[in-house]
Amino acid sequence: MAETKSDIHLYTAQTPNGIKVSMLLEELGLPYKVTAIDISKNTQKEPWFLEINPNGRIPALTDTFTNGSQIRLFESGAIMQYLVDRYDTECKLSYPRDSPEYWEVNSWLFWQMGGLGPMQGQSNHFTRYAPEKIQYGIDRYQNETRRLYRVLDTQLSKSKSGYLVGDRCTIADLACWGWAAAANWAGVPLDGFPHVNAWIDKILARPGSEKGRHVPKPHTSLNNRHKTEEEMDKAAAATRAWVQQGMKEDAKK
Repeated sequence: MAETKSDIHLYTAQTPNGIKVSMLLEELGLPYKVTAIDISKNTQKEPWFLEINPNGRIPALTDTFTNGSQIRLFESGAIMQYLVDRYDTECKLSYPRDSPEYWEVNSWLFWQMGGLGPMQGQSNHFTRYAPEKIQYGIDRYQNETRRLYRVLDTQLSKSKSGYLVGDRCTIADLACWGWAAAANWAGVPLDGFPHVNAWIDKILARPGSEKGRHVPKPHTSLNNRHKTEEEMDKAAAATRAWVQQGMKEDAKK
């Protein structure tokens, strides 16, 4: 792909939602600037960042739009749609608009945004960060997350290409990948999902995705594949207090 001019500035952190955008940028071969957002210091709540993303979350992205003005984008799925719609003119990671595959990619993207991400996020919270072990919450969200991985595994089992939609890697795959890589942290080991595991490794072997997952710092979620529950609970202890403090501050607003 010939070098494409852009004025993309990505504001991100090392999370499943953050790396999906940097993986896509690298896959598309787009030049971009990066500002690392330290969510442990609530940088995403500072006024300058809220001008870019009023919701105070990562990732966010700015770019010079076609009319010369600056456009701001937030919500990772919306950012991914923008990037392929504007820059993937050869449809290397997408399909032509209004093709059946285009809409199926969008279906899986929204599935991740509305299902896998929120459910696994809640599983993370109740499994690792809640101040007390609430078994109902743990079971509720681990079971639903596991069900969603069963849906993903079934879809991949039918795929001839090994990707979610059609014959190529798309934003649907990249959106889901960071969450799957972190599933063990949510208390949902993927041992019983062979097609998901093969797909994780397939994406991992792509140079663009491999580079992008380490933005803005090294990606370590896959290391949890081989850790015990005790090891992961110990690792979560340092973050637990920060999560609880953030909840208290948000409740005051």
